[in-house]
Amino acid sequence: MLPAVALIGRPNVGKSTLFNRLTGTRDALVADYPGLTRDRLYGFSHPGLPPFIVVDTGGLTGDSDDMSQLMDRQVDLAVVEADVVLLLVDGIDGLTAGDEYVANRVRKTGTKIILVVNKAERRDASQLVPDFYSLGLGDPSVISADRGDGVAALVERLMRQLPASEPGERGVAPEGMKIAVVGRPNVGKSTLVNRLVGEERVLASDHAGTTRDSIYVPFEVDGKPYVLVDTAGIRRRAKVNDTIEKFSVVKALQAIDDSDSVIVLLDARAGITDQDVSLIGLVIQRGRALAVGVNKWDGLRGYDRGQIHSELDRKLPFLDFVDIHFVSALEGSEIRKLLQSATNAGLAALKDLSTRQLNDVLGDALVAHPTPLVRGRRVKLTYAHQGGKRPPVIVLHGNQTDRLPESYRRYLIKTFRKAFRLKGTPIRLQLKNGENPFAGIRNKLTGRQTRKRDRLKSFTKKNK
Repeated sequence: MLPAVALIGRPNVGKSTLFNRLTGTRDALVADYPGLTRDRLYGFSHPGLPPFIVVDTGGLTGDSDDMSQLMDRQVDLAVVEADVVLLLVDGIDGLTAGDEYVANRVRKTGTKIILVVNKAERRDASQLVPDFYSLGLGDPSVISADRGDGVAALVERLMRQLPASEPGERGVAPEGMKIAVVGRPNVGKSTLVNRLVGEERVLASDHAGTTRDSIYVPFEVDGKPYVLVDTAGIRRRAKVNDTIEKFSVVKALQAIDDSDSVIVLLDARAGITDQDVSLIGLVIQRGRALAVGVNKWDGLRGYDRGQIHSELDRKLPFLDFVDIHFVSALEGSEIRKLLQSATNAGLAALKDLSTRQLNDVLGDALVAHPTPLVRGRRVKLTYAHQGGKRPPVIVLHGNQTDRLPESYRRYLIKTFRKAFRLKGTPIRLQLKNGENPFAGIRNKLTGRQTRKRDRLKSFTKKNK
């Protein structure tokens, strides 16, 4: 399971800035669930960093008003969820009574703590840190979350404190493909799992939040082994009063990371919410294959069904590579097709992509739509090969590849997806400049594809 790191501190010490730095986002694909913006914000670490879950929190104040008490409660839950806490303080302000309040509150939990002095840009660290030793938390890490100074060293120190996590790339385990079922509370996840398994294996009820932890359920379909993971609903609001529920969000995100494929379940009666979009974004950000089920479809009729189709087109246009099924977990309609789509997506994410075929497809794509000119020079793509699985990674070599427009990258991804039938899985392109490392291998782009392009030009001239 991925370890979790919580960022805490009094208000305005730079927690959100560090969160964005560690996740590589500007809140674009972050689980910014409505009602949690003042409390806990979840994301995965940037792909260039070791894998872990990052939890941002609201500032601890110690005030007695209702909102402050609620925020303090959410910070307490985040600390319990975390394997390590990064306690941020402001190097410009120096040590404050608020910092002492936060340190005393967190120290009581027993969670590992790393003290981080932020806002140290262009300042002498030896002059910033002495006062903070009085907090009794050991040597501080000095950083500028805004500029990135010292963050790499902080991550190295952090990784020495975190429990090890397994690498993301692997094949389907002997016990079967592992499929996580995720969604908001009360969308029907447990009912879906029970229907697929054929018996009451997990507790299902109309009360939101019935599932408190991730439950692993092995079963077989047509002789094929599976493991379904029923996850706790990721709550819409911050009203989490039962301490048993404190692990819900982190456990669900860990289940996503641990799975071969993910079923994201939506509630047709509630419509497509911002929370649904954020959750799907997190699955894609983590590179997991997925299928989408729109549940409780049996309860809708003509106009309402049309509204859901319209919302899907408007809010989830980036899901054109994913199968969407309209199901009833309660009645069992279309759920086997949903499971099959999730299975196919998981297998696509693990597919081996032939280097020869990759270069043939790339060559055809370049002939059909040449790369654009950038500053008077055409971006040149010379070679392609597979760089990883789960999700599939395609490495493209050439010149000026860093200037390849996003629109052309999407074109290439769609072309590779269609050619290799990679339905349901994200695809990542890695663009590298420089000489072809496989120059000894016959380059299809200068061989068969060039002759094809020349024949096309000749045919066009003759028929003018």
